[in-house]
Amino acid sequence: MTTSSETVSDTTAETVPSDGGPKRISILGATGSIGTSTVAVLSEQPDSFTVEAVTAFGNAKNLARVAREVKARIAVIADPNGYAALADALEGTGIEAASGEQAILEAAARPVDVAVAGIVGAAGLQPTLAAIRAGSSIALANKECLICAGSVFLQEANRAGVTILPVDSEHNAIFQALGGHAVEDVEKVVLTASGGPFREWSKAAMAGARPDEALKHPNWSMGPKITIDSATLMNKGLELIEAHHLFEIDEGRLDVLVHPQSIVHGMVAFHDGTTIAALGAADMRIPIAHCLTWPDRGVSDSPRMDLAKVGKLTFAKPDTSRFPALTIARDALRAGGWATNVLNAANEVAVKAYLGGDIGFLEIARLAEDTVDAARSAGLDRSPSTIGDALALDREGRRIASAQVARFAAKTTLQ
Repeated sequence: MTTSSETVSDTTAETVPSDGGPKRISILGATGSIGTSTVAVLSEQPDSFTVEAVTAFGNAKNLARVAREVKARIAVIADPNGYAALADALEGTGIEAASGEQAILEAAARPVDVAVAGIVGAAGLQPTLAAIRAGSSIALANKECLICAGSVFLQEANRAGVTILPVDSEHNAIFQALGGHAVEDVEKVVLTASGGPFREWSKAAMAGARPDEALKHPNWSMGPKITIDSATLMNKGLELIEAHHLFEIDEGRLDVLVHPQSIVHGMVAFHDGTTIAALGAADMRIPIAHCLTWPDRGVSDSPRMDLAKVGKLTFAKPDTSRFPALTIARDALRAGGWATNVLNAANEVAVKAYLGGDIGFLEIARLAEDTVDAARSAGLDRSPSTIGDALALDREGRRIASAQVARFAAKTTLQ
């Protein structure tokens, strides 16, 4: 059945996760890269999962295709203008259709065993929080939940008694390497970085780097924003912030190594001298499958490693003079939640400006740093205590960053 309502119906007893049998999941952000990889995992284990809800911002045709493929109970599109197309595409399937922001929240609030939080950006905060409050475990792929409002989200998760399962390959690797050991046993947590397309470029060469060059990641196939973040190494800075919240590890025990092969995704060094690393192919299906089947392990068709064929694994310290984003992110982490929130907002604005030709590559990190400084000067250095606070600070950070873009662009014009 389809409905034209802006909201979805209240959760019934039928949607309560069951003990035993297939796991019930929802995919929030079903048409993005994480959603696509999640659907691929489900196709490999069709008898292990049932799907309650799939959501997307737009593209009703793709959302309807995903909903049919995974046999979801309901598909929700955030853009109300897409409702008619979604409903038409699902006619006769028995899959409900709904639209609007409130419908997204109500779909996220349907209790499931695992909700995949794959909505990109600040738009993912409220739906992920709704899933937490419903008691669903969260397979977390949305960085903003922790970077913009880490303390708030973890408090909500603790209150609801839910498990946060990290989807990012690096954090998933750390989660597995920890193996349930206490944080007190850990000497250091190490995240690895491929180094991106400019790993061997000089700073002078990077100053003139074009967007098409920055988008050529050597190992991973990702969306434009995260690919640029990989090129600046800002993604690794943001991941340090996430790791701090996920594993309650202080900044001084977090490290980054450049590892061009992208085979070792993360390592944990313990006080007894043992280091445990998680290795795997550069394929997001692997961490997603781990989250969906945890604490068990399922079966996956993802590529297997042949270490003899790889030959050697290399590691190096990142060059923070060429890639200052790492230092900027560490400074923000030490400053507190307000600074990481503003940093994330500023970086998104800067990446968009770079892709649009308004600023140069090296100006991405500089603009982000200047925005955090400007926010401090404006008296915004108070960490958010609610999701509403986090969203308001995010908006203000974007406003300040946009003004910085105009300033940078004007400076370039004068030169």
